[in-house]
Amino acid sequence: MAYKKLEQYDQDTTTALAQAYQKVLNALGENPQREGLLKTPERIAKAMQYMTQGYSLDAEAILNSAKFHEPISEMIIVKDIEIYSMCEHHMLPFFGKAHVAYIPNGWITGLSKIARVVDVFARRLQVQERLTTQVLDAIKNALQPLGVAVVIEASHLCMMMRGVQKQNSVTTTSAFFGEFEKNETRSEFIRLIGSTLH
Repeated sequence: MAYKKLEQYDQDTTTALAQAYQKVLNALGENPQREGLLKTPERIAKAMQYMTQGYSLDAEAILNSAKFHEPISEMIIVKDIEIYSMCEHHMLPFFGKAHVAYIPNGWITGLSKIARVVDVFARRLQVQERLTTQVLDAIKNALQPLGVAVVIEASHLCMMMRGVQKQNSVTTTSAFFGEFEKNETRSEFIRLIGSTLH
């Protein structure tokens, strides 16, 4: 059976973006008609739609799609969730890992939904600070838990490729709600995401 690539993009959006990127290439002094760049505007147009698909997704709906009643109130952590996002200031990538925990208050959600919620907000033009709080707020609103914690560690190409050019810098942001505002609970979370249990 032959390989068939299944990707769907809005044609009007693809056309508009491709035309804009062709102008960008011209403005940079490139020739969009040369062989290597002939399909580049369309490729970028499709890549940008993929990398910003979070605008069309509803994080709370994703969490509610796999919401189960469970009478437990122990900490649930999904750590080392890969994130790939785009800095809204320079439209350059930042990437790293998110660590998310919540303490249920009668309701849990599918574990994969936590990672999907991270993607919903990462796949937008972002700043890491906002991304962190958006993930927390979505979980808080959908599950009404006793507490939520989110820590994100990321490297930003806007700091590595240009500007200050610091290759080894990592930015860490955190947001805590409810039980995680207590030192003991927050400390347990920080200890667990920093340990290697597997």
